[in-house]
Amino acid sequence: MASSTVLAQDNGDKESSDKSDSGSTNLVEMQKDSSNWLMWSGQYNGQRYSELDQITAENAGDLAPAWTFSTGVLRGHEGGPLVKGDTLYIHTPFPNKVFAIDLESHAIKWKYEPTQNPQVIPVMCCDTVNRGLAYGDGKIFLQQADTTLVALNADDGKVQWKSKNGDPSKGETATNAPLVIKDKVLTGISGGEFGVRGHLTAYNIDDGKMAWRAYSTGPDDSMMIDPENTINGITQEPVGKDTSLKSWEGDQWKIGGGTTWGWMTYDPELDLVYYGTGNPGTWNPTQRPGDNKYSMTIFARDPDTGEAKWLYQMTPHDEWDYDGVNEKILVDQEIDGEMRKLVVHFDRNGFAYTQDRTNGELLVAEKYDPAVNWATKVDMKTGRPQVVDEYSTSGKVGENVENICPAALGSKDQQPASYSPKTGLFYVPTNHVCMDYEPTKVDYTAGQPYVGATVAMYPGPNDITNPVKEPMENRMGTFIAYDATTGKIKWSVPERFSVWSGALATAGDVVFYGTLEGYLKAVDAKTGEELYSFKTPSGIIGNVNTWKYKGKQYIGVLSGIGGWAGIGMAAGLTDPNAGLGAVGGYKDLKNYTQLGGVMTVFALPDSVVEKTESDSDDEVASN
Repeated sequence: MASSTVLAQDNGDKESSDKSDSGSTNLVEMQKDSSNWLMWSGQYNGQRYSELDQITAENAGDLAPAWTFSTGVLRGHEGGPLVKGDTLYIHTPFPNKVFAIDLESHAIKWKYEPTQNPQVIPVMCCDTVNRGLAYGDGKIFLQQADTTLVALNADDGKVQWKSKNGDPSKGETATNAPLVIKDKVLTGISGGEFGVRGHLTAYNIDDGKMAWRAYSTGPDDSMMIDPENTINGITQEPVGKDTSLKSWEGDQWKIGGGTTWGWMTYDPELDLVYYGTGNPGTWNPTQRPGDNKYSMTIFARDPDTGEAKWLYQMTPHDEWDYDGVNEKILVDQEIDGEMRKLVVHFDRNGFAYTQDRTNGELLVAEKYDPAVNWATKVDMKTGRPQVVDEYSTSGKVGENVENICPAALGSKDQQPASYSPKTGLFYVPTNHVCMDYEPTKVDYTAGQPYVGATVAMYPGPNDITNPVKEPMENRMGTFIAYDATTGKIKWSVPERFSVWSGALATAGDVVFYGTLEGYLKAVDAKTGEELYSFKTPSGIIGNVNTWKYKGKQYIGVLSGIGGWAGIGMAAGLTDPNAGLGAVGGYKDLKNYTQLGGVMTVFALPDSVVEKTESDSDDEVASN
């Protein structure tokens, strides 16, 4: 039990790390213990599924807040808590504080308060969010907004090492959650709206030295692409030489975007890490002819060397800012009578992609919001979306292209989906938002915005598939259950605003998510029926996580309105076109919530837990 708080000074002193875990490779085994939550998704596979089943569809209605913790920071609270043993670790938006909290007393064991230049704030595209921490080798890893990757001793918060991953003066910042794989910690870079050239970088877990860096655009060697061995997921043939360079005009690849601010997953058996790249530099597609490879691309890489094993570009020559950074969920499911190792990705562009994760073969690509209209379908032979000319923005500088669905923030943005192996369904928090998009000419200056478009956002049409209740007018969000083997939506829960929270599925057949108004909701995994709802102090854009401590299952979520959807409130913006179009689209959000920064933890009452355990014991005995 903690008796006092230890303040971990931001002094950069290197201390000997805790080796009690016998190296980070133990994460493969440690992630199997559902009492803990050791990485952003709970497991390497990105499923955001827990084997904990104390909370069930029968008793979820009895949930209640157990305790709360104020972070002392406003603006958007994305990501979620990590739990190891008797300690919970939580982070904040800029200035990226880290707290270690004792699960017994709820006292602060230690906190880390980094010193960062506030000039980083205006360089961050869509609020000052941070998407979470990573654990490995007795360390907590934080990716600061100013691109500094920090390793903290998990026991006392002392700084083990720091590595600078970018340069904010050039528009490079960081918002992603790192991922520890064996003896390395992997991290990305933000800044696609500033002409940043994206990359994924691996650092040695012991000393923080760079192990490798793989760029998203440019020459093959800097992208760590082997033209004779890196496979094109569509053709199943080697990509060939200089495929990125050939897809850009001149040296535009140097400011080509393809940033890597999203989520990473890992398959220990195949030894491959999966991630996606963001939009190409400048939102005005007329200024960058070609496919702009390899923005908007799924990569599978060797985490030891960085070598690209296969890749697939989802939106060539992106014209709408449909970043491809959303999570890649790894599952084993049957398609056409054959068990396949799959990677499933719900892209910003409104299509859900099901691929063989061994080689990238495209198996299913379907819309997961019926409102999607910018393309009719994905051609399964070429892998290219079939663009509708009416909604193309290329060659239309100064022309306002209206009613494009989805909006730039996509049918789903960073908010990660979950998967239940019990139901075989994916549970997806989505945006139901459309836009008007006017490309404008823009010149590149290092460290200055390089957007080149004016965007207005608004609610999508009334289209909805298999709703579990009557949808409200001007709906901007839907929470869906999706079958990735068929591309079908099984049920839909309409929501007033975008569902910007990460989902959680559990063995108790309960799925959790949060709303922008601030409600933590529990629904039946099979039917979508609402089981529980509680309004937290601020809007929820954080991810719902779960753990077990002293025999009781807990649910934890951060509330704190912000992120792209809430940027108007978070940054005090009023121009409808500000926030890359989000301010006007979400103008009514202020009527439902206010700024905050609180983690709320939920659990069942002791009496319900005892009854649940007793009923479970009786069932086992009868069998």
